[in-house]
Amino acid sequence: MIHGRRLGWTNLEVSPLGLGCWAIGGPTQFQGSHFGWGEIDEEEAIRAIQVALDGGVTFIDTADIYGTGRSERIVGRALAGRRDRVLVATKFGLTFDEFSGNMTGRDASPTYIKQACEASLRRLGTDYIDLYQFHIGGYDPADVDPVLDTLDELVAEGKVRYYTWGTEPEGVKRFVERGRCPAVQFGLNMLTMFFGEADEMLSFCDEHDLLAIINGPLGKGLLTGKFDQTTRFAEGDLRRQRGWNVEAGSLAKGRRVVDELRDILTSDGRTVAQAALGALWARSERCLPIPGFKTVAQVRENVAALEHGPLTPEQMRAIADLVTSSLTEEEAQSL
Repeated sequence: MIHGRRLGWTNLEVSPLGLGCWAIGGPTQFQGSHFGWGEIDEEEAIRAIQVALDGGVTFIDTADIYGTGRSERIVGRALAGRRDRVLVATKFGLTFDEFSGNMTGRDASPTYIKQACEASLRRLGTDYIDLYQFHIGGYDPADVDPVLDTLDELVAEGKVRYYTWGTEPEGVKRFVERGRCPAVQFGLNMLTMFFGEADEMLSFCDEHDLLAIINGPLGKGLLTGKFDQTTRFAEGDLRRQRGWNVEAGSLAKGRRVVDELRDILTSDGRTVAQAALGALWARSERCLPIPGFKTVAQVRENVAALEHGPLTPEQMRAIADLVTSSLTEEEAQSL
């Protein structure tokens, strides 16, 4: 069994596995493009969150834009009566029409941040957010002082405990300097962890004593080992929007790598998905993967990875050798 994680330099401990709640927001669109994961069953999603809590998960990551408020509302329902057992992270900065599924743009003004925080508190059914995350990519770090000043006001009011910005190190440094940033969120998985960008981000976390919240740990489903040449993605699924084709290009190469690794990954009784999570725990003790989910079965499989813990050094060497000889960094980052 793997031990817990500290929330960076704080004295708060979280489970080594979290829940990523993007998929349970359901369909979301911006200017006709899908960036959700298709239709969901809300009651199934609530049961799945509660199964995770019963299995020891104490970190939940969502965002106000996921399903334009729907994900936060589901999380709030699932946590009713159990809020004090969980650290809740959500995000702000992208604007939307609530209940419509449509994103409208972005806004980092102090007035909007305060409104967004109040709306998230309402949907989550809580009076504080443990980790509030700036959700605008490509924002100029030189312009974030008003954002930080507003976040400090929310901390002083007791509505936010800590905050961060999931972006490149130079941007996060501005947040770290304020003394309320214990974590950073970025994408990493078994196929990308052996390249330079991963080294940079994990070294940054070591330098500033930050928790590494890892999104996309299962490679948008590729690292479950369940894709084959017949796999197709539903209307409203961002993978279809982005032209994912399991039979061509880097996705096909990645699928072949996973197939070649299957015996190594499952030799000790794990599933492929559980091994993908174990690889992150082996890569760095700072890693907190937050795999997405739609069903109870998916959550049960992910939670069971805790019993297996990190991969062995031998497994990690085998993965590194095959990945770096089969994929370029650009191909890996596209997965």
